[in-house]
Amino acid sequence: MTRFGYTLMTEQNGPAELVRCAVAAEEHGFDFAVCSDHFSPWLASQGHAPNAWALLGAVAHATAQLDLYSYVTCPTMRYHPAIVAQQAATVQILAEGRFTLGLGSGENLNEHIVTGPGWPNLARRQAMLTEAIKIIRELLMGETVNHDGDHFHVDQARLWDLPDIPVALAVAMSGPKGVERFAAAADHLIAVQPDRQLVHSWHAARQGTGLPGGRIVGQLPVCWDSDRDTAVQRAHEQFRWFGGGWPVNAELPTPAAFAAATRYVTPEDVAAAIPCGPDLDAIVEAVGAYREAGFTDIALIQIGGESQEAFFEEAAGPLLAALRDAAA
Repeated sequence: MTRFGYTLMTEQNGPAELVRCAVAAEEHGFDFAVCSDHFSPWLASQGHAPNAWALLGAVAHATAQLDLYSYVTCPTMRYHPAIVAQQAATVQILAEGRFTLGLGSGENLNEHIVTGPGWPNLARRQAMLTEAIKIIRELLMGETVNHDGDHFHVDQARLWDLPDIPVALAVAMSGPKGVERFAAAADHLIAVQPDRQLVHSWHAARQGTGLPGGRIVGQLPVCWDSDRDTAVQRAHEQFRWFGGGWPVNAELPTPAAFAAATRYVTPEDVAAAIPCGPDLDAIVEAVGAYREAGFTDIALIQIGGESQEAFFEEAAGPLLAALRDAAA
């Protein structure tokens, strides 16, 4: 069954408003919510970046059925993997089993704040993530962990509060090398493009090691508004960074760099890539590409912090009905 989610976009709302959005998402019938985990917004026009883990704890307390994902946390630079394991265990207890830990290799925008100069290349970042996942797994299993690796040192670490329901791990991957490295280490796949071949590679790798297929979790931006021109303008102002693709987005260090890199992106370019305006059929069609590629969980980003209330009141119900009809 395809599940549909809502994105708690920490870059475009403050923490109290995001909790209210999570409650509204549950009330309107979304199956899950994903929460971005960033130190900076992509563009200054977005204007926010609250702490994701404090937010996830509050959302866990404020909701009762909504499944929750970190989407995604980099457990290698801004956070030590032992701290990520502790945070995940605590949120899982508060959420009473509704939490999945989404992990990735990170972006320069968020991680250089702590690491300083010298953003590592992709191969090193993936090696760090591999080692971090091992530490996180062992801690979440209740083990006392001693680890002296290439990238991390852990001395007599133990989690004293473990959830009754284990924390599942979802890992962001974008190509065959990522699948080869992480398919056996993850429980679920996170991907940002409706790449059928990536999904096929994931399932083949999992079957080859006797593991279940797990869930395939994707995300796409939409900009619903009763007025299309308003939607296009808002999407261009706040989301034109998205078109660079993750190989570019992972490397730029500041919101100013994203603004400079996208200064020639036009509103028409954004509207061609992101469904904008009141046409729900256009959103259903865009989501369909993910469903047809084999994604099981598809989260929507409603662009614009100021637009969330209208989105829930006017669009969320009929949109979810249309998405579920199409999936059926």
